[in-house]
Amino acid sequence: MFSIQAFSKTLSEDDLFYLRAQFMLLEPSKNGRISLENLKAALTRNATDAMKDSRMLEMLSSIDSLQFRKMDFQEFCAAAISVPQFEGFERWEQQAHDSYQIFERDGNRVVMIEDLARELGVPPTVPAHVVLRDWVRHSDGKLSFFGFINLLRGMPPRTKP
Repeated sequence: MFSIQAFSKTLSEDDLFYLRAQFMLLEPSKNGRISLENLKAALTRNATDAMKDSRMLEMLSSIDSLQFRKMDFQEFCAAAISVPQFEGFERWEQQAHDSYQIFERDGNRVVMIEDLARELGVPPTVPAHVVLRDWVRHSDGKLSFFGFINLLRGMPPRTKP
Protein backbone atom coordinates (compact mmCIF):
# COMPACT_ATOMS: atom_id res chain seq x y z
CA MET A 1 0.00 0.00 0.00
CA PHE A 2 1.21 3.47 -0.83
CA SER A 3 0.93 4.67 2.77
CA ILE A 4 3.58 2.23 3.99
CA GLN A 5 5.81 3.12 1.03
CA ALA A 6 5.61 6.77 2.08
CA PHE A 7 6.50 5.77 5.62
CA SER A 8 9.51 3.77 4.39
CA LYS A 9 10.89 6.96 2.83
CA THR A 10 11.22 8.48 6.32
CA LEU A 11 13.51 5.78 7.71
CA SER A 12 16.71 6.90 9.39
CA GLU A 13 20.18 5.95 8.16
CA ASP A 14 20.42 3.48 11.06
CA ASP A 15 17.15 1.80 10.02
CA LEU A 16 18.29 1.70 6.41
CA PHE A 17 21.66 0.21 7.38
CA TYR A 18 19.96 -2.73 9.08
CA LEU A 19 17.46 -3.21 6.26
CA ARG A 20 20.18 -2.95 3.60
CA ALA A 21 22.11 -5.73 5.38
CA GLN A 22 18.98 -7.90 5.40
CA PHE A 23 18.32 -7.13 1.73
CA MET A 24 21.88 -8.13 0.80
CA LEU A 25 21.38 -11.50 2.50
CA LEU A 26 18.75 -12.20 -0.15
CA GLU A 27 21.46 -11.81 -2.81
CA PRO A 28 19.87 -9.31 -5.15
CA SER A 29 20.79 -9.33 -8.81
CA LYS A 30 23.21 -6.78 -10.24
CA ASN A 31 20.30 -4.44 -10.95
CA GLY A 32 19.47 -4.31 -7.22
CA ARG A 33 16.34 -6.45 -7.26
CA ILE A 34 15.42 -9.70 -5.56
CA SER A 35 13.21 -12.33 -7.10
CA LEU A 36 11.01 -15.01 -5.63
CA GLU A 37 13.86 -17.45 -6.34
CA ASN A 38 16.26 -15.30 -4.27
CA LEU A 39 13.77 -15.30 -1.42
CA LYS A 40 13.19 -19.06 -1.58
CA ALA A 41 16.93 -19.79 -1.69
CA ALA A 42 17.60 -17.57 1.35
CA LEU A 43 14.70 -19.10 3.29
CA THR A 44 15.87 -22.61 2.44
CA ARG A 45 19.43 -21.80 3.49
CA ASN A 46 18.36 -20.22 6.79
CA ALA A 47 15.16 -22.11 7.60
CA THR A 48 14.49 -23.02 11.19
CA ASP A 49 12.60 -26.17 12.10
CA ALA A 50 9.49 -24.08 12.74
CA MET A 51 9.76 -22.56 9.24
CA LYS A 52 10.18 -26.01 7.69
CA ASP A 53 7.16 -27.30 9.59
CA SER A 54 5.06 -24.31 8.50
CA ARG A 55 5.31 -25.21 4.79
CA MET A 56 6.16 -21.58 4.04
CA LEU A 57 8.24 -22.49 0.98
CA GLU A 58 5.31 -24.43 -0.48
CA MET A 59 3.06 -21.44 0.07
CA LEU A 60 5.53 -19.10 -1.63
CA SER A 61 5.71 -21.46 -4.61
CA SER A 62 1.96 -21.38 -4.95
CA ILE A 63 1.81 -17.60 -5.33
CA ASP A 64 1.97 -17.32 -9.11
CA SER A 65 1.77 -13.54 -9.09
CA LEU A 66 5.19 -13.33 -7.40
CA GLN A 67 6.86 -15.53 -9.99
CA PHE A 68 7.83 -12.77 -12.40
CA ARG A 69 7.92 -9.88 -9.96
CA LYS A 70 11.18 -8.50 -8.60
CA MET A 71 11.47 -6.35 -5.51
CA ASP A 72 13.81 -3.38 -5.22
CA PHE A 73 15.24 -2.06 -1.98
CA GLN A 74 12.52 0.56 -1.45
CA GLU A 75 9.80 -2.08 -1.82
CA PHE A 76 11.73 -4.39 0.51
CA CYS A 77 11.86 -1.63 3.14
CA ALA A 78 8.11 -1.09 2.87
CA ALA A 79 7.46 -4.83 3.21
CA ALA A 80 9.83 -5.22 6.16
CA ILE A 81 8.52 -2.35 8.27
CA SER A 82 6.74 -3.09 11.51
CA VAL A 83 4.65 0.00 12.27
CA PRO A 84 3.85 -1.12 15.85
CA GLN A 85 7.59 -1.34 16.50
CA PHE A 86 8.15 2.19 15.18
CA GLU A 87 5.32 3.52 17.34
CA GLY A 88 7.46 2.77 20.38
CA PHE A 89 10.26 5.06 19.17
CA GLU A 90 10.59 8.64 20.32
CA ARG A 91 10.63 9.92 16.73
CA TRP A 92 7.37 8.14 15.78
CA GLU A 93 5.16 11.22 15.77
CA GLN A 94 7.51 13.25 13.58
CA GLN A 95 8.06 10.29 11.27
CA ALA A 96 4.31 9.78 10.89
CA HIS A 97 3.82 13.46 10.02
CA ASP A 98 6.71 13.37 7.53
CA SER A 99 5.37 10.24 5.85
CA TYR A 100 1.89 11.78 5.63
CA GLN A 101 3.42 14.80 3.88
CA ILE A 102 5.11 12.46 1.38
CA PHE A 103 1.82 10.62 0.90
CA GLU A 104 -0.01 13.91 0.34
CA ARG A 105 2.54 15.09 -2.20
CA ASP A 106 3.07 11.80 -4.06
CA GLY A 107 -0.27 10.14 -4.32
CA ASN A 108 -3.16 11.05 -2.08
CA ARG A 109 -5.93 11.20 -4.62
CA VAL A 110 -9.56 11.71 -3.79
CA VAL A 111 -10.71 8.65 -1.86
CA MET A 112 -14.19 7.30 -2.42
CA ILE A 113 -15.50 6.20 0.96
CA GLU A 114 -17.19 3.16 -0.54
CA ASP A 115 -13.93 2.00 -2.16
CA LEU A 116 -12.01 2.50 1.07
CA ALA A 117 -14.67 0.57 3.00
CA ARG A 118 -14.54 -2.29 0.51
CA GLU A 119 -10.73 -2.45 0.69
CA LEU A 120 -10.84 -2.46 4.49
CA GLY A 121 -13.45 -5.21 4.59
CA VAL A 122 -16.32 -3.19 6.01
CA PRO A 123 -19.47 -5.26 5.46
CA PRO A 124 -21.88 -3.83 2.86
CA THR A 125 -24.60 -3.73 5.52
CA VAL A 126 -22.65 -1.14 7.50
CA PRO A 127 -23.01 2.49 6.33
CA ALA A 128 -19.49 3.34 5.14
CA HIS A 129 -19.93 7.10 5.44
CA VAL A 130 -20.70 6.73 9.15
CA VAL A 131 -17.85 4.32 9.89
CA LEU A 132 -15.17 6.15 7.89
CA ARG A 133 -16.20 9.75 8.48
CA ASP A 134 -13.00 10.43 10.46
CA TRP A 135 -10.76 8.75 7.89
CA VAL A 136 -11.51 11.12 5.00
CA ARG A 137 -11.29 14.91 4.99
CA HIS A 138 -14.69 16.43 4.33
CA SER A 139 -13.23 19.44 2.50
CA ASP A 140 -11.76 17.49 -0.42
CA GLY A 141 -12.44 13.76 0.08
CA LYS A 142 -8.75 12.92 0.58
CA LEU A 143 -7.46 10.58 3.23
CA SER A 144 -6.99 12.42 6.54
CA PHE A 145 -3.94 12.13 8.75
CA PHE A 146 -6.01 10.02 11.16
CA GLY A 147 -7.04 7.69 8.33
CA PHE A 148 -3.44 7.52 7.11
CA ILE A 149 -2.19 6.47 10.56
CA ASN A 150 -4.89 3.82 10.79
CA LEU A 151 -3.90 2.48 7.37
CA LEU A 152 -0.27 2.33 8.51
CA ARG A 153 -1.31 0.42 11.58
CA GLY A 154 -3.51 -1.89 9.53
CA MET A 155 -6.41 -0.98 11.76
CA PRO A 156 -9.85 -1.73 10.50
CA PRO A 157 -12.43 0.96 11.08
CA ARG A 158 -14.99 0.55 13.82
CA THR A 159 -17.88 -1.22 12.14
CA LYS A 160 -20.48 -0.17 14.68
CA PRO A 161 -21.84 3.29 13.79
